[in-house]
Amino acid sequence: MHRAVCEVTASTPAGVLYGLIADASHWPLFFQPCLHVEQLSFDGSHERLRMWAAAGEEIASWVSSRRLDVGRHRVEFRQDVTAAPVESMRGVWTVTSLGDRCKVTLEHAFTVAGDDPADVARLERIIHANSRAQLVRLAWLAERWDRLDALVLSFEDTVRLKAPPELVFDFLYRADDWPDRLPHVHSMHLVEDSPGVQVMTMGSATSDGTAHDTESVRMCFPGAGRIVYKQTRTAPLLAAHTGEWSVDPDASGLDVTARHTVLLREDAIEQVLGSGATIEDARRHLREELGRASRVVLDRAAHHATSAVRVL
Repeated sequence: MHRAVCEVTASTPAGVLYGLIADASHWPLFFQPCLHVEQLSFDGSHERLRMWAAAGEEIASWVSSRRLDVGRHRVEFRQDVTAAPVESMRGVWTVTSLGDRCKVTLEHAFTVAGDDPADVARLERIIHANSRAQLVRLAWLAERWDRLDALVLSFEDTVRLKAPPELVFDFLYRADDWPDRLPHVHSMHLVEDSPGVQVMTMGSATSDGTAHDTESVRMCFPGAGRIVYKQTRTAPLLAAHTGEWSVDPDASGLDVTARHTVLLREDAIEQVLGSGATIEDARRHLREELGRASRVVLDRAAHHATSAVRVL
């Protein structure tokens, strides 16, 4: 059994820190290594999660069980389905009050198949790096908890179509074709080493013609008509950006929706938008820019699907 422990302190009430740890649905937005979380079950204290996260240069996925103890500010976890070479993994988050500050401790205990020294050393590096990144961001978030609602922006745009959902999903899935199909996308490099998990670098332009590159990891669920993603390299105004494309058919047609959730970098607002710009200015700017780009994708997906139907 190998063990790893990381700690951080923050000038924040223990309940705030515990709440950020307990609500795993926001982890992809809040914690850099975490890419996507699907809640499989929850009864108020016991929870099962399917998780995707960056593990060094790779993307790992596993299923975890968690026991939430709000009274003791503890969250215990255990991986039920592991990713090789992990044989077993368990641990605990603990929040301890220290007067006007709190300490958060993240402990891991794990075994490795065959106990190969190289695999053990690699996992120790990944666990330490990911734990440190999570704890540093946790302290950053907690110390801004009184304005966190203003720094997080979520919105969606939906179009209603009469077209085969498979054709619409195909357009969204084949993002490597976007430079030929979308006017604001000028370059794309996409790799899908594992089925349904895409790593992409996209060069695009904003409404004023400014070019910028983003990097994303996308988890694709064709059976559910969903593609969820997290940008691992964001625009300067954003600390984090997650989103989803969904295709929802019914008896009379289908809804195609683009969802965005972003975390603002408060210290970059004036640098990007000019002196005197506020959080509200940044929220309006992002709603318009991200919404505009998404609506272009939705419109072109609709055109692609309906054109294909007419050809058939």
